[in-house]
Amino acid sequence: MAKSFLRTALNNLVEARQRRADLYTTGALLSLDDASLEAMGLKREELRRRPHQHSII
Repeated sequence: MAKSFLRTALNNLVEARQRRADLYTTGALLSLDDASLEAMGLKREELRRRPHQHSII
């Protein structure tokens, strides 16, 4: 069965919001110091390779 127009629109909206949230999250994580990132199991080099947008906070 084909998806309805509204279901497709909702899915596209959710995906766009998820991408935006990922951009902001990566930008915010990059503002943390290396010790905090390491405590969370992340590396600054890996985060820099992801697309990011600087947080307004």
